[in-house]
Amino acid sequence: MVDHEEAKELRERLARLKQEHRDLDSAIDALEDSGRADQLQVKRLKKKKLHIKDEITRIEDQLLPDIIA
Repeated sequence: MVDHEEAKELRERLARLKQEHRDLDSAIDALEDSGRADQLQVKRLKKKKLHIKDEITRIEDQLLPDIIA
C-alpha cells in the first residue's frame, strides 16, 4: 500500500508518462504518414512507446491494487 505523498508522486509520474505515450503515438503517426519514414526509427519509437505503456500499467497497479473477491 502506498502512502498519500507517494500516491501523489505516482499520479504525477503517471500523467507525464501518459502524455509522453500520446506524444510518441503522434510522432509515429506523423512519420508513417510522411511516406518517407525511417523504419528503424519507427521501430525504436514503437519499442519506447511499449516500454512506457508497461510502466504506466505498473504504476496503475500500484495505485489501484487488485482486490481479491
